[in-house]
Amino acid sequence: MAALFFDIDGTILDRNQRCLESTMESLRKARQSGHLLFINTGRTACDIPKEFEEVPFDGYCCGCGTYIRYQNQVLFHSTIPSARGAEIADYMIKQGIPGALEGTEHIYFQRADYNKNADLVEYRENIAQKNDGVVHTIEEPEIRYDKLMFCAEDAGICERFLKFLEPDIRAIDYGNGVYECIQKAYSKATAIQWLQDYLKLDKEELYVFGDSVNDIDMFSYVKHTIAMGDHDRVLDPLTEYVTDVVEREGIRKALEYYGLIV
Repeated sequence: MAALFFDIDGTILDRNQRCLESTMESLRKARQSGHLLFINTGRTACDIPKEFEEVPFDGYCCGCGTYIRYQNQVLFHSTIPSARGAEIADYMIKQGIPGALEGTEHIYFQRADYNKNADLVEYRENIAQKNDGVVHTIEEPEIRYDKLMFCAEDAGICERFLKFLEPDIRAIDYGNGVYECIQKAYSKATAIQWLQDYLKLDKEELYVFGDSVNDIDMFSYVKHTIAMGDHDRVLDPLTEYVTDVVEREGIRKALEYYGLIV
């Protein structure tokens, strides 16, 4: 038995946010073969695609290790403390920093400032379209969230905000002023380690599949590391096997390469 951990965007979903039927079928085969399947994503729990229920996965690691669910039971959840969360939100509002505060139940956007960034607009609209009731506003009096992302084109504003976050929040730089910000104690690797200990799994039984800079932690932790054909080159030194792109059945090819499905 192996435990397989999958990133979502660019790994299971293609650039158009679609999941190929061949990918879903390959995942079903892996599970039927007795392997455990987990999503390990930067997305928070409220932003998991509904079609993933068709596999089904054994568990979900969301928010870069801040939320762990196994067989419909939440085993672990760390939220940014409410006082600190309010402090961060207030800073973003006053400085006009567009971003999203990502929680387990809701994702919070500014009423107006998000319009300054096209990627943020698209992110908000996609969530609103697919997940009714998830989108809320950052200005609400009581907000609870696990992580955040922001877009700051002004280098000075960006530097000051990163320094403000630094005591307890780690920022991943995606370039062009876009940052994903995570509670320092957690990562995709800590989620895997937590489940490894809980399920008493050997490290040789762990496989990770990803494509992005926020997959570095789990690629550093696990031996069997599979990078998608179109992946961030920072993963190269940590990659055991490069499969095809998701659009050309990269997941199926990787599972077959390792003998996890036939």
